[in-house]
Amino acid sequence: MTRLTPLTPADAPERSRQLLQEIIDRHGEAGVMTATMAHSPALLQGYLELSRAIKRVKLPRALSEKISLAVQEWLGCALCLAAHSDAARDAGLSEVDISLARQGTSTDAREAALLTYAVRVLAEPSSITGEDIAELRQHGWSDRTLADVVGLVSLNHLTGAFNLVAGLEPAS
Repeated sequence: MTRLTPLTPADAPERSRQLLQEIIDRHGEAGVMTATMAHSPALLQGYLELSRAIKRVKLPRALSEKISLAVQEWLGCALCLAAHSDAARDAGLSEVDISLARQGTSTDAREAALLTYAVRVLAEPSSITGEDIAELRQHGWSDRTLADVVGLVSLNHLTGAFNLVAGLEPAS
């Protein structure tokens, strides 16, 4: 059940009105999450800026979607899981790949290590040790990738937490 009401540009605070109108001009619609985020101009602007920045990470799209699926499964956001499952299919992932990613793993040991790291960044970042980072490097992951994963996890945490608090669900 929706707990926060999506806003139209006409009903939104001035800065949110501008941001929503820019989204509508570019994409034709704002989407329920951004329309609901419009209650807070600071949140909406921060989300949009972080989202644009994270699009520049150096992760393959399929791997990025696997990380998003692992994080959203842990958070329990049905709206995000539906969106990232569709995006994963568009990126060429099979249903098995999607199912494994939602479990935080992969048939590829290198990817499985990164997915485990991503879930730990979300759930228990203080437990990550120098040895854990060294092991990820042994799998061939660079410091840039490890930093990019923190950003991707943060974006997913923001969207998942917001959707859960707002009560946003996938369309029936």
